[in-house]
Amino acid sequence: MDIKKLAQESIAAKEFAAYTPTNCAERTAFFKAVSEGKKEFTAIAINGDANDYLYPCGVCRQVMAEFCDPETFQVILVNTPDDFKIFTLEELLPGAFTKQDITKATGKEL
Repeated sequence: MDIKKLAQESIAAKEFAAYTPTNCAERTAFFKAVSEGKKEFTAIAINGDANDYLYPCGVCRQVMAEFCDPETFQVILVNTPDDFKIFTLEELLPGAFTKQDITKATGKEL
């Protein structure tokens, strides 16, 4: 089994009957990028087929905060190519627990 090829093809969310085993597309995209060595992110665009804006769940917002600067990272919610909203992560997750909080608490840089 070619795990790297499988990871490259696994960019969309998979829905299960139970919520616990799922992994949203946003987290999948971040985990894949990080596993390939990417360390800096400026934005994410999120769209789907719901004919509405699809906001990232709370867990995805927290994962983004682990890898991004909440004050500058942009979350772009796309309904159609001409209908979209742009937020900073800070707007969607105020007071996020970030790597700076860990550094303050432990004195260790992440």
